[in-house]
Amino acid sequence: MIRRYVAVDLGAESGRVIVGQLDNGLNFEVISRFPSRTTRIQGTLYWDILYIFEQIKQGLAKAVSSYGREIVSIGVDTWGVDYGLIDSRGRLMASPVHYRDDRTDGMMDEVFSRISREQIYSETGIQFMQINTLFQLAAEAEQNREGLARAERVLMIPDLLNYWLSGIMANEYSIATTSQLYNPVKRCWSRPIFEALKLEPSLFTDVVMPGTVLGPLRPDLAKEIGAEHQILVAAVACHDTASAVAAVPSRPGEEGAYLSSGTWSLLGIESPEAIISPRSLGANITNEGAADGGIRFLKNIMGLWILQECRRSWEADGDSIDYSTLSREAAEARDHEYKLNVDDSRFLKPGRADDSMPQRILEYCAETGQPAPRTPPEFARGIFRGLAAAYGRSLEEISGVSGRDIHTLHIIGGGCQNRFLNQLTADVAGIPVSAGPVEATALGNIMLQAIASGDLKNLQEGRDLIGAGGDIETFTPA
Repeated sequence: MIRRYVAVDLGAESGRVIVGQLDNGLNFEVISRFPSRTTRIQGTLYWDILYIFEQIKQGLAKAVSSYGREIVSIGVDTWGVDYGLIDSRGRLMASPVHYRDDRTDGMMDEVFSRISREQIYSETGIQFMQINTLFQLAAEAEQNREGLARAERVLMIPDLLNYWLSGIMANEYSIATTSQLYNPVKRCWSRPIFEALKLEPSLFTDVVMPGTVLGPLRPDLAKEIGAEHQILVAAVACHDTASAVAAVPSRPGEEGAYLSSGTWSLLGIESPEAIISPRSLGANITNEGAADGGIRFLKNIMGLWILQECRRSWEADGDSIDYSTLSREAAEARDHEYKLNVDDSRFLKPGRADDSMPQRILEYCAETGQPAPRTPPEFARGIFRGLAAAYGRSLEEISGVSGRDIHTLHIIGGGCQNRFLNQLTADVAGIPVSAGPVEATALGNIMLQAIASGDLKNLQEGRDLIGAGGDIETFTPA
């Protein structure tokens, strides 16, 4: 009987329920797709987590209906930094707030008045972004003190979904490190940071490593989705980027870097241990947990979010925009050329009716004395040029700080389908770019479930299977 694994892969734009198996390679089938829906209530931006969980259940029911007893386990990966508060009865207290919400405005300076940037970085090795859990919890303590005081547990988004699936509360390693509250050297939550924020360390559980089997699917949920046998819930590399990097088809000893390209661009290298130094602090490079228990030493770059927001604005105006067509036309749109600093803070928040992303780009061009784009392909070309420039800078910084020469770049995730951006990146970086696989996150999730069940020996065996699949395209510098 074929053994199958269900990957629940949630990105900031959409979610997928995918069934994978080891059958002449590492293969998968997308069972369902759904938007990662948000809602704004009284000015606060929330994740519609109940809708998302309902979509997960529907996807699981379809998987069970199709494959029944062949399903071995379920694994969940999501974006980082966001969380839910759990009360003494084990209930979610409120919908999780979205990391792009305004509540963290000004919170970095507030936290730095209690504990210095240098001490925070020496404790966590995490780059400073106002979206980090550290600053979200500081905002929570200031704006929702009574609610936070009633909380028994903080569960990151995949930890929350794993809890609803299995009934087990646990904080997984890779997602825990995104919080800027975890010490990757001492392998524990950072007591100095908790003391500075006047938070109780007991809000978080002991950290479990990727590949830990939490337990079986809750009986009531198994009945609801039609499962007549035991299905296990595995804590995979629960941060989606950690699962994606697990699927990079690299070879042993390869001096390469990876770029997980999607709503965010995450560019870095793998390291057995954290690299925490004044130079890494100065370059704002982060140390996040990897699927093998090591470190992903990387930079967070704004990514295709800017284009996604432009597209949302154009479609609200009645224009239908296809990403692949837009990429192809952007390669030919040489008039009104400009280049964005994609990490400018004005591009972080969602666009609004009176403050759209295209308007912000036009304002940026006016301030920097660059030609104003007029058409969607011209807007897209400038975004792609800005991203490629950011990738080139980040590769130089990471190489310099780590002391490691980088000879190739693996681009994975949905953004690797953008052939124009891939070529721009190869040209700017001056090294070959290997693009694929597209569904790296789901493949990494499936790999880790297969390792947990004993069907794969280790990550390298899974990477070799992916590399042999042939779904990789190489771009050489012009």
